[in-house]
Amino acid sequence: MTNALTWFKSSYSGSEGGACVEVARPSAHTIRVRDSKNPAGPVLTVRPDSWTAFASAVAGDRVSPP
Repeated sequence: MTNALTWFKSSYSGSEGGACVEVARPSAHTIRVRDSKNPAGPVLTVRPDSWTAFASAVAGDRVSPP
């Protein structure tokens, strides 16, 4: 299931490897997140609004809960 998805890494990830996540969007209602070092491992599935809130918080933006 997750092998057929197109996964994207952040442009901030660099080429050295390390602690990166990859994100795929199989539908308009679903975001999938996985560890780039373990692509066969577990996949977290979240709603797009939850992912946007998380990414904004990590980037340092203030986001009120949905």
